[in-house]
Amino acid sequence: MTNFTSRRWAYAAALWALAYGALGAGWALGVPGYPWGATDPDPDRALSILAGTGPDFGWVIAAGSLITAVTALASTRRSSGRAPSFLAWPIAALLILVIPDSRLMMGVAYTPLLLIAPIFGWSLGGATFADAWPWPVLNQLVCVLGGLLLAAAALAHARDREHRSWFTPERGRVAVYVAVVVPLLYCATRWAWALGIPLGVSAEFLAEGTGGLWLAGAYLATFGAFGGLLTLGLTQRWGEIFPRWIPWLRGRRVPPLLAVIPAGFVSIIVTVAGLTYLRWTVAGRFALEEWGAWLPECFWPIWGAALATATVCYHRRRRHDAHHSRAGVVGG
Repeated sequence: MTNFTSRRWAYAAALWALAYGALGAGWALGVPGYPWGATDPDPDRALSILAGTGPDFGWVIAAGSLITAVTALASTRRSSGRAPSFLAWPIAALLILVIPDSRLMMGVAYTPLLLIAPIFGWSLGGATFADAWPWPVLNQLVCVLGGLLLAAAALAHARDREHRSWFTPERGRVAVYVAVVVPLLYCATRWAWALGIPLGVSAEFLAEGTGGLWLAGAYLATFGAFGGLLTLGLTQRWGEIFPRWIPWLRGRRVPPLLAVIPAGFVSIIVTVAGLTYLRWTVAGRFALEEWGAWLPECFWPIWGAALATATVCYHRRRRHDAHHSRAGVVGG
């Protein structure tokens, strides 16, 4: 039976869809702020799949949003069967993985750097949060939010029947190892460039990295490697119990969402960025001899899928353990 949880997510997804549909209709009617096309600050109009559209596309957005709202509301009906879930997943995938582009990951990656830069007096070339998060990129966050709400409604409606036995602890461990290893190729190239080693690129290409460009790349690589290290916590004890070296928290249980939310979000943004590079590769934008500049990123969808799998397995394991712990307390 459809419970309160599934209705809550479904109503939230429907509300988001109706609001975004109204926004799309507004853009089509002349309201400023259309986030793609000529108003997008992307200089070569190559990042987004909607780069060639204009405000009139807002009518398509409005129609698609209406379908999304109907799909979400259908999942609140007990007699709707599995149809809402089957329709919801493609829409959620479109919102989460297809519409966003690699700038979403760049915004997330550079935000910590922008936060600490004033402390150390770094200018970062005058870059600000407005540069990292212009409206077209913030709009991508809005689309991801809508996709996640719809996916949550679909999961609650289906009661996870299709996936209950697949996300096992064993698969979770394998997924963690994949999620740790895959980004190391990217890390190796960027660290090498920061050291002046033309790994996967020509010496001429390396010489073009002026103004601390390769240092910024090394920062992103270190960011990714640190994230890989944290991924190990999804299968380690310190991912469930705070270790002794953390003041005030040592010995306490780690709230599952403290790991699930950031890991899930990172799995989305690295997958989106990787799909952008795959799209560019298919379009022939890259030279084979400069493989270091694009090939590592093409493996990011594998990284994202592995991290998402590991995160779901971790969440299920923690929920299972909590359920049995409560049952033991009641039984005792």
